Amino acid sequence: MTKLSEREWTVLGVLWDGGGAGLGEITQALRGETGWNRNTVLTYLTRMEAKGLVAIEKEGYPRQYRAALSREDCQTQARDSFLRQVYRGSTGDLVAAFLKEKPISAQERDELRRLLDEMEV
Repeated sequence: MTKLSEREWTVLGVLWDGGGAGLGEITQALRGETGWNRNTVLTYLTRMEAKGLVAIEKEGYPRQYRAALSREDCQTQARDSFLRQVYRGSTGDLVAAFLKEKPISAQERDELRRLLDEMEV
């Protein structure tokens, strides 16, 4: 899978949230955030289909568009890519950087400890 652009995440978000939709519904959902018209949305959907990101039901009218990949798969790929590129694959360095930048609550700290204990780290 290729790295998703910010706009591809936006389009996929609409499809994930709605479980798929017609072009008009997608255009309406994206208009506020992107300002895109129907032709622009159709262009994005067509390009994303070519990349394997969107599936288009070509039977029936109106055509239905849905995400070809799950949100979880895309999130996993993005996390893995970020971890490799920025932290040279070190999960510990990533977590430490986040904790230094933004402290967590006592409840979040307890949950993190519980997760680490379960992993036997």
